[in-house]
Amino acid sequence: MTLFWILSAALVIVALPFVIWPLWRNTASNNDVLRDAANLEILRDQSAELDADLQNSLLTQEAYDQGRRELQVRLLDEVKTTEAPARVPRNPAKILALVLLVLVPLGSVSLYRALGNPKALLPPAQQGAAADGFGVIRSEAALQELEAKLVKLPENPDGWLTLGRSYKELQRYDDAVRAYEHLVKLMPNEAQLWTDYADAKAMSHGQSLLGEPTKYLNKALELDANNTTALALAGSAGMERGDYVAAITYWQKLVSLLPADYPDVQMISDGINQAREFLAQQKGGKEKLAKLPTLETPVEVAANPALAITGKVSLSPALRAKASPDDFVFILARAAEGPKMPLAVIRKQVKDLPMAFTLDDSMAMQPQMKLSGFDKVVVLARVSKTGTPMSQPGDLEGTAGIVKPGSKGLNITIDTVK
Repeated sequence: MTLFWILSAALVIVALPFVIWPLWRNTASNNDVLRDAANLEILRDQSAELDADLQNSLLTQEAYDQGRRELQVRLLDEVKTTEAPARVPRNPAKILALVLLVLVPLGSVSLYRALGNPKALLPPAQQGAAADGFGVIRSEAALQELEAKLVKLPENPDGWLTLGRSYKELQRYDDAVRAYEHLVKLMPNEAQLWTDYADAKAMSHGQSLLGEPTKYLNKALELDANNTTALALAGSAGMERGDYVAAITYWQKLVSLLPADYPDVQMISDGINQAREFLAQQKGGKEKLAKLPTLETPVEVAANPALAITGKVSLSPALRAKASPDDFVFILARAAEGPKMPLAVIRKQVKDLPMAFTLDDSMAMQPQMKLSGFDKVVVLARVSKTGTPMSQPGDLEGTAGIVKPGSKGLNITIDTVK
């Protein structure tokens, strides 16, 4: 940064002579006044000499009168003004040159601080104080400063991207949506921007990917069919709406694009297996499943026993008439504050009740959403008429309330009609 200012000062010093020197030597506007003043001074000296010569009897009165008349004629010819100035006026061009000598350097620095980006001069390590991670600003004052700059420069995509990422990181999802909405208008052909827009929109609407977020994900995949983030979210959206074919298709393509040692491959594979199980239970699902490619190497996801949730589920006798023995029972855990998608799911049937259960990370429905990743979860059991774990009108439900991962011995009674 010091080098930058040194070079800037050198450039200003080089430029100043080209501005100052022409003004400094530009005295044409005062030439007439200065010439008149000089001529007048000469005539005064000659008049004084005539007076001295007359007094010293060096001139006759007639010669003196003749000399005075000649001086008066020269005065009229050579001096444009009959009154000599009290003092020689200052040259305004020189005054302007002195003013610019001070204002140009000061003005250049002030202008850069107002319109430039001084933080860009900092080394990466120091830039982190204002923007860390992937261009994320955590300071409220810095965010307000960026907002103000974007009001003046609304066509700056880098600024809007930083703003969107920062608001998303700070969980100000409505503000993040606003930033990404502006950004996709500036750069409508960037798949990742549409993906981030979908994610922010989902987070601002109860963490659901249904509706507009799904539309934005489809747009992202139209632009880049191999965008891994869009594929992961599109698979999750498919699971959320019960479209298991879409979930399987997106996630299997995602697995094919990721390296074999990618940490979340196991979780994605388990999500695919869950989607296959749910699809097989739907009407006509087995036929659809037969047309889908299979995972070449299904992988078991390791679970931490200490964070597993255990308990027992039973159906209230008052609701037995409303349930068929073949109806599906989903026992699941979801975040108490966060996405509505289940973090872990077990699928059984009413005829299996009452039954003991264990929920752990190996039962996650979607990538990067593990039971152990949340401090508080809601554990519930649901009798579903549609074969999907998502709540539907007419489902029967019971809950153990909010618990921590690792809770043991929960008792859940399915006793409520949705």
